[in-house]
Amino acid sequence: MSTSNNRLTATVTGVVQGVNFRWFTQRRATELGLAGWVCNRSDNAVEFVAEGSRADLERLLDLVRVGPSMAVVENV
Repeated sequence: MSTSNNRLTATVTGVVQGVNFRWFTQRRATELGLAGWVCNRSDNAVEFVAEGSRADLERLLDLVRVGPSMAVVENV
């Protein structure tokens, strides 16, 4: 069971809209037992907030640095 005493807030830039990036991020966070939200921004970035254990947040961060197959992540 994850504890919710850690929070990760991140903005992801690159080709991250229209390539299932939000779905990918939400799905991976759910699989890791994290809580939070993810949204597209008007500047074509994706922003998310996740809460849970530090280890699970670090794993999510590793996953979004790659993203789904059609994404091109430039910066997190």
